[in-house]
Amino acid sequence: MPDHTDHRAAGATPEPVPSSDPARSAAPEPAPEVDARADADAKADNVDANADADTRAFRTLLRGLRVWESELPSFAARRAPAEPLPLFRQWLSEAAEAGVPEPHTMSLATADAAGDPSVRIVMLHDADEHGWHFGTHRDSRKGRELAARPRAALAFYWPAVGRQVRVRGTVTAAGPEESAADLHHRSTGALAAALVGRQSEVLGSAEELARAADAAWERAAREPDAPVPSWTLYVLRADEVEFFQGDPHRRQHVRLNYRRTEGGWEKELLWP
Repeated sequence: MPDHTDHRAAGATPEPVPSSDPARSAAPEPAPEVDARADADAKADNVDANADADTRAFRTLLRGLRVWESELPSFAARRAPAEPLPLFRQWLSEAAEAGVPEPHTMSLATADAAGDPSVRIVMLHDADEHGWHFGTHRDSRKGRELAARPRAALAFYWPAVGRQVRVRGTVTAAGPEESAADLHHRSTGALAAALVGRQSEVLGSAEELARAADAAWERAAREPDAPVPSWTLYVLRADEVEFFQGDPHRRQHVRLNYRRTEGGWEKELLWP
C-alpha cells in the first residue's frame, strides 16, 4: 500500500487554560508538549545538514509530493456484493472512466524456492470465475518462481480514484492450447515480444536485442499464428481479495477484505 501520510504542516497547538485551583496554580507549569511533526522535521533537518545537495534535494522533493488532492469516490462496504469479482470489475471500469492510465496493469509478486521475493508490473488478461489471468514465458524468472512456489500476490493501484485492490492465492498454468489462444488474441506487438523470448536472460548488447526484435516483428506480421511454445497463461485463484478506498482527509480509509472459506466468501472490514 502506498504511503499516504500528509506532510503538510499541522495547525498550532491551543494555549493551555489557566487553572482556578490555587494549589494547582502554584505548581510548576508542565513542560510544553513537543509537536511530534515539528520534532520529526527538526530531526530530518539535522540529518539533511550532513547530506549532500542531491540527497537534500531528493528528500525535499519527496516531502513536497501530494496525493489525493481532489475529491474521491465513496465506498459503502455494507452494500458490496457477496463475491469479490463483480466489485473488482466495477472498480477497474470506474478507474478507466476516471482516466487512470493503463488500469489493467498490476504488480505481480512471486518468490523463488529459497523464499526470496520478486515483484514486477504485468498486464491483466482476464478476471473471471476461475481467477485473475496473466501470461509470461514459463522459463522466465517469474515462470521459474511460480513452478517452484505456485503462489502469488497481485496489487492494482488507481490514484485518480484513491483505490487499490490486493489479491493473493494459488497459481496454476493453463494448457498449451489455452495459452496459445491467449497470446494470439492479443496484438501483433505482443506476439512479436513473445517471439523474441529469452526473458530475464543476460543481454549481450542493445544491438543484439534490436536485431532480434526486428526479426520477431517481421515474423509476427507475416505469421500471426506463429507458435511460441514457452508462452504460458497463468491463473491466480484468490484466497483473499482486499478493496481499499482512500479518504483524502486520511481519517476513514475503507478496507474491505474478502476471505475464501469452505462455505464461500466471507467479508470483513479491516482497520486502515
